[in-house]
Amino acid sequence: MRINRTHTAAALAALLVLGLTAAGCGGSGQTSTNGPGAQQTGSSTLVGAGSTLVAPLVAQWESPYSTAKNVTITYGAIGSGGGIAQMTARTVDFGASDAPLTSDQAKACSGCVQIPWALAATTVSYNVPGLTKPLRLTGPVLASIYLGKITNWSDPAITKLNPGLNLPNMAIHVVYRSDGSGDTYAFTSYLSDVSSQWKSQVGYATTVSWPTGTGGKGNAGVAAAIEATPGAVGYVAIGQAVASKLDYAEIGNSAGTFVKPSTASIAAAAATARFTKDNAASIVDPPASAKTAYPISTFTYVIVPRSSSKLAALKEFLTYAVTAGQKDAAPLDFAPLPKNVVAKDKTAIKGL
Repeated sequence: MRINRTHTAAALAALLVLGLTAAGCGGSGQTSTNGPGAQQTGSSTLVGAGSTLVAPLVAQWESPYSTAKNVTITYGAIGSGGGIAQMTARTVDFGASDAPLTSDQAKACSGCVQIPWALAATTVSYNVPGLTKPLRLTGPVLASIYLGKITNWSDPAITKLNPGLNLPNMAIHVVYRSDGSGDTYAFTSYLSDVSSQWKSQVGYATTVSWPTGTGGKGNAGVAAAIEATPGAVGYVAIGQAVASKLDYAEIGNSAGTFVKPSTASIAAAAATARFTKDNAASIVDPPASAKTAYPISTFTYVIVPRSSSKLAALKEFLTYAVTAGQKDAAPLDFAPLPKNVVAKDKTAIKGL
């Protein structure tokens, strides 16, 4: 479904990456006198990197927080995998990932804590000319498309889901993330839940071996590829889909309801969350009792060290993010965190 907004997530991501580079946190991992490492003076700057999904929300927090607290927040939207790597190397003050840390990543990060600080969705965006209403898709059909088994938009499996929609005889062009991505984690987790073949042949992670398709770097790269390619389909964070004015599908959930991603349908999925002891929760493919839930919803996590010379500043910023900062969520197509998650976050932050 197309929603006309004026978000500029792609531009923000580019600016944020430039800001990160200027702060001395580029891919080399080297630290300048203004970077987050030992050479930095004071705690007037907090540098983060990671998830492109959460980047528009972090960008929205930067100015008011700087004004109120005299602390500059600099964030590089380099992807969840990059955020985990930079936090593990301690070349940033905080990382962000839409995928929770694996046991190996948690061990490598040594003393890191992950805290859910935002709530969003991964859309299934497409470029199919001539459609008069939103496309409907299910998990099994999506799995078949990404396995290379369904290759044309006029395939009976798709037309059956879309009665009255004149689907063209047009090749499907699959697009996926080429970088380590939390959106990839959410999307492949969902496909693994709904397709035993996908689970056994591909599985889920921030990067997987794709059976077919073309890669795009970052949400902006995938969105650009979809926009430029008639017949394309790809998974894109909701903020990027809106910013790029992409059409995105209604997805059939476990209750058999076709649901578009929205703050309400994301919140409905979040209401089913069951957290592990390390603060992780999967909300993809929620149970049939969640009749209005969008099935590719996801928490996104901030990853912080238990030990840091800037711990006091970090705790204050994180508290802002999960409380007052949540007022910025809905205008950017994020769902505000549920009260029970905010309470859980406050406890985790206090325990740092």
